[in-house]
Amino acid sequence: MRFLMQNRWRATLCGLVLAVTQPLCFAQTASEAANQQNSSADQQISPAILKELEVMRIRIDELEAELKKHKAETQPTTVVASAKATVPVTPFSTSAPISQEAAVVTHQTPQPAIPAKIEPFSDADWTWLNGNPRTKEIFWDTKFFTPEIRADVNYVSDFNHPTDHSIGGSSELFRSSEVQLEQLGVGGDFHYDNVRARLMTQLGMYSATTPRNDPSVGHGQWDLVSAYRYVSEAYGGYHFNVLHGVNVDAGIFLSYIGLFSYYNFDNWAYQPSYVSSNTPWFFNGVRVQIFPTAHLKIEPWFINGWQAYASANHRPGLGGQIKWTPFPWMNIISNNYGLGRDDLFIPNRRRIHTDDSIEIKYFDRPDSRLDKMAFSLTADAGCEYGGGVSCYGNKAGGPKQSFLGFMLYNRFWFHRDLFGLTVGGGKINNPGRYLVLLPPINGETAVTASTNSPYFTENPGDPFKAWDSSITFDYMPKQYITFRWEYDYRHANVPYWTGRGGITPPGGNNGFPQFFACSNGSSSGQTSLAPAEVACGGGPSSVFFPDLRRNESFIDMSIMVKF
Repeated sequence: MRFLMQNRWRATLCGLVLAVTQPLCFAQTASEAANQQNSSADQQISPAILKELEVMRIRIDELEAELKKHKAETQPTTVVASAKATVPVTPFSTSAPISQEAAVVTHQTPQPAIPAKIEPFSDADWTWLNGNPRTKEIFWDTKFFTPEIRADVNYVSDFNHPTDHSIGGSSELFRSSEVQLEQLGVGGDFHYDNVRARLMTQLGMYSATTPRNDPSVGHGQWDLVSAYRYVSEAYGGYHFNVLHGVNVDAGIFLSYIGLFSYYNFDNWAYQPSYVSSNTPWFFNGVRVQIFPTAHLKIEPWFINGWQAYASANHRPGLGGQIKWTPFPWMNIISNNYGLGRDDLFIPNRRRIHTDDSIEIKYFDRPDSRLDKMAFSLTADAGCEYGGGVSCYGNKAGGPKQSFLGFMLYNRFWFHRDLFGLTVGGGKINNPGRYLVLLPPINGETAVTASTNSPYFTENPGDPFKAWDSSITFDYMPKQYITFRWEYDYRHANVPYWTGRGGITPPGGNNGFPQFFACSNGSSSGQTSLAPAEVACGGGPSSVFFPDLRRNESFIDMSIMVKF
């Protein structure tokens, strides 16, 4: 091999002069090469050509030397394993043959890289969860911005046929016999260099109905309803690269107390049961999302209050969520809230609440006609104490003011998730009615009800028990759209649901929902019935009364889009 390398330039010269000479350019021995220099064939080459060939030979030698030097500098170290030790040596080359003492030469293998951390909850498909969107692909995404667009339109046919088309007792459905835009949300997620932010609008019914359930805006000045009504999410924060990630966010963010998402596209049903519909949809404050592992999230909250833009009194609320996904078919969530004083004008009353859910996908065969089945179970318990009420019954603290409820849903997917069917329902017991959604009689809101609610009271000890059931059918031709049909039945132990006569005084709302209205629509200016009868002209017939029923059933149809 060394001999061939040393005579390589001679072979090259033979190829160059082949056109003008006729010696045989074959591999030669050392003696043959010497004799060839004295042959008659060499004498036929002119001195000018020989000089040129000599210059070319010298240049070829220089290029070979440079090439060897370059390879020696760039060649990675090769690992040589022997019986004694494993040490790095220089690469194999013709000028430095490897000794026979080296046992085995192995190819270069890179040092094992440190495994990249798994993004939390990213190693399984969680689109089957109740409360999670099922979209898997984003058409347009950049390093800086991930867009999101939502549209939710519904039509409800209430079998009570209220004359004023008004539906009460729901945080999802509000008008009967009309096509209504529930929400148009435009926004998305901003993310760059660990800085993050999110914005989502709420145009449509949500911009009026969600703020009206917040009593805290009645505490102090400035019109917080106008400030926040068109925003469902708006926060900014920072991502810390510790553990599996830590996020610190401040602003308005969604609450998942009650499991269901605020956005109906994400849910198995349109009208959830009471433990979801009657619990917070958002918080305003600060949250810290800590991910110790890829399957565990610990999220403490420091917030203004229970679904509150402001603080109803002088103390903020504390709470948090623990989310654990031990298996790809199981999701466990626990939400807890406490410390807050959320009853407007009652500064010494405190609220505590726990909300716990489990979701299990117990059947998954993608190629079957019935391809998936899953269920969700949620149980809630809470109470208020102080300010004349008690968690434990009619003791010295006052009447029992508590909340106890559950909901259970089962979901079926068919034909590779083209169709979905959900059946479920739930039940609550809420003495004191502090979490019952107040019917919007004469335009009643959470703020005005804190002063007085003459028709549907929320006084300590007022009973309220209710249950509901529903069946939901979904057609999902694409991951971005759902066509939904749903039947719901709801029952309460007291008159609560809007009946045929409606809940609006003659001539419309008079602007004074805290007072009894007269039968001609005017305000009596009275919070008690007897003085109201006198003020309205005398007799029960002179006072307006809303038509409230114990039962309600309806069909709702909706088209929901999410990009």
